[in-house]
Amino acid sequence: MPLNLSFLPFLNRIEKSVLDAVEHEVEWFCLPAGKLLFREGDNADAFYLVRSGALAAFRAGALGRPDLLGYIRAGEPVGEMSLLDETPHSASVYALRDSELVRLPKASFERLTSKHAGLMRELSRMMLARLRGHGRSAGSEPRVFALISTSPTIDLDYRAKELRAALEGMGSSCAIADESCADWSGQQLDRLEQAHDIVLLTARFSDPAWARRAMGRADRLWLFARADARPSSPLLPDDPSPAMRLKLLDVVLLHPGGVEAASRPQDWADASDAARVFHWRQKEHRADTARLARTLAGKSVGLVVSGGGARAYAHLGAIRALREAGMPFDFVGGASMGAIVAAGIALDWDDDELEWRIRKAFVDSNPLDDWTLPVISMTKGEKVDMRLKEHFGDVEIAEMARPFFCLSSNLASGRPHVHRSGRLRDALRASIAIPGLLPPVVVHGQILVDGAVFTNFPAREMRSFHRGAVVGVDVTRAQGLNPDDFIDPPNFFGWVRKHGFKSPPPIASLLMRAATVGVADHRDIGREAADLLILPDTPVDIREWERFDETVEAGYEAAQSMLAGIDDATRAMLGLPPDTP
Repeated sequence: MPLNLSFLPFLNRIEKSVLDAVEHEVEWFCLPAGKLLFREGDNADAFYLVRSGALAAFRAGALGRPDLLGYIRAGEPVGEMSLLDETPHSASVYALRDSELVRLPKASFERLTSKHAGLMRELSRMMLARLRGHGRSAGSEPRVFALISTSPTIDLDYRAKELRAALEGMGSSCAIADESCADWSGQQLDRLEQAHDIVLLTARFSDPAWARRAMGRADRLWLFARADARPSSPLLPDDPSPAMRLKLLDVVLLHPGGVEAASRPQDWADASDAARVFHWRQKEHRADTARLARTLAGKSVGLVVSGGGARAYAHLGAIRALREAGMPFDFVGGASMGAIVAAGIALDWDDDELEWRIRKAFVDSNPLDDWTLPVISMTKGEKVDMRLKEHFGDVEIAEMARPFFCLSSNLASGRPHVHRSGRLRDALRASIAIPGLLPPVVVHGQILVDGAVFTNFPAREMRSFHRGAVVGVDVTRAQGLNPDDFIDPPNFFGWVRKHGFKSPPPIASLLMRAATVGVADHRDIGREAADLLILPDTPVDIREWERFDETVEAGYEAAQSMLAGIDDATRAMLGLPPDTP
């Protein structure tokens, strides 16, 4: 008996005869929660349609864990692009909960699409819509979140209501389901999910049955913990949900006023293997609530800034202009000098403090003038280490107000290395270790150098870090050297007699340019991942640290110019108010 496929909206637009033909060819089967449908790199041998449940697609990622591409829900197809393109699957797909699927074998798919133009037309429309949205459909975002309390003293109901109010304030409908829904059927919970943009399932470990069910239905888990408590061991159940096994878990660390921290945020991240750590502070309650709500709704804003030596001063001007326009920054990341700037944003430095610290560290005195006879580098790196310690102390990445990452380049593996944990200044030191100019950083036998060597503008990594918009400021430019510096140059002592020890010789620019030449000559790589891209134009040499003010101004003007040209839809996506004449 043929299966009824009327539950698939896009198939309802094709002729009845074509639908009948498809229904006679498909096979029905069940995929249990956590099971693999197909693996990245497998040959495509069928076209799948989700009848009920939810799947999640992953790709090998650059952030130290699989990169979540999106969710596939009831009524959506799976695997059709690889089948049409005759290429291996570009992602691994798992069942996020018990799911029913129908399968159309490759031979049947090819026969039906070649015979019925209407079927091919509807598939093409659907795939074009996905590509225009960075490969994401509306259903590909997480919509069901399990908020799990680790302590009976956490008022989870209050927290959920605060998030619901913030979500509704930004136009997203939200439902809360607590332990009173423990006896609901799967169909009742399905209807709740279908009727709202976001569903929050609130549960406590003290009610293990409902906690397990909530975690089993969630697209993503948010583990609520107190900063004045320590994680228990073991922290999570022995029979983890698919979302937990697939590492779709974050920690929300609550900071009550007037209490001292009893553990490191990284302790909670390690105990749960969380992807991200969010902070909900009493003194910044409104701002943190809004940031968490934007993250739930997929409306967060990620700021990513490139390397570029002294040209990275332009980031400061661009950031000031964006903040003046009202843009929130919920996630931040960068490479090389951009990592330094991004760290300041993640630490909640305002514009004045950010500019003051950068000026003090790089303009008032040159941190790259502790020259040495080169064995592994032109400088000792001791002054850079001192500057990083002065401005960042022993802060760990997990302690920062906003989720942060930075990139270095792993010369042992030949791949970018993403820093998402550990001591911040150690990560920044690796990210700015220009080969030949600063000593590399060696960690667990891996040789780490400047992030710009492999990835100077990590917008793709930011796209993997959160689900909202990506705003980028990129100061990468191919031109960065003065040819006159390399015509009949003096020897080292001649340079010192003329310029002194404070001015770096041209070899500094040569090493910086050589380290990033591959990136600079392919500087469009990664830019397609940015929803808003700002490209400050400045003639400043990458070693001209004293040209601070004019470079900052160039960034400010570039950002203002870009903001003036965007429409209201883009402004809304970026968290900006509508433009008023």
